[in-house]
Amino acid sequence: MFPLHLLSLLFIAAQRPQGKEKGRASVQRSEEETEGDLLFQRGDLLEVPRTLFTHFGIYLGGGYVAHLIPDILPMFSKDQGKIGQMVTNGRLILGVLVKCASVRVDSVEDFAYGSQILVNRMDKVCSRPPLGGEEVARRAEKLRGSVRYSLLWYNCEHYVMYCRYGTLVSFQTFQFCKTVRKMLLSRRVAKVTALLWASLLLYFRTVSACAVLPAITMPFIIWMAS
Repeated sequence: MFPLHLLSLLFIAAQRPQGKEKGRASVQRSEEETEGDLLFQRGDLLEVPRTLFTHFGIYLGGGYVAHLIPDILPMFSKDQGKIGQMVTNGRLILGVLVKCASVRVDSVEDFAYGSQILVNRMDKVCSRPPLGGEEVARRAEKLRGSVRYSLLWYNCEHYVMYCRYGTLVSFQTFQFCKTVRKMLLSRRVAKVTALLWASLLLYFRTVSACAVLPAITMPFIIWMAS
């Protein structure tokens, strides 16, 4: 864990300004709340492009968004002031690696992280109709707290899909798995695997059943699955 500790220190965001800046922050927060309620409705599903993926959240009203986000900082600090600050990309990526995440509530600005926000685009691709806005927001708020993160089985998209449609599904995960399958389960890979095994058998000059069997089985399985 020591290397992770060092990495986390490199990515922890600096504390926000205090003192006189608090007054300015309060005014700005009030403006964000008003603007948010003009643009979004309680229970809306929001999404923003962030790094190499799309991030999702549920709008709660008052300029705030509930979203599931990986974060390594809670593993090394109990300071709620620091933890409550905007999660930087560094903290997020390290959180993914150690599978540490939480459902938290942040301002629309922090959630967007400088990107454009898209609203309810999942309504067009999900086969299930969305639940009522109040029910969606209630589900999002009820799930607040620490969760066990999984890039494939429980990420931010699974969270919002459950809140808005009542189903745990991630289209990003589906597309990722589909791409990996195309890359690995292909006839070309089967041929390369067979050639590699044959080369190893010739190099080590072995013809035992333990060596020949996987040399035949693995290419055959990949070929049939392609």
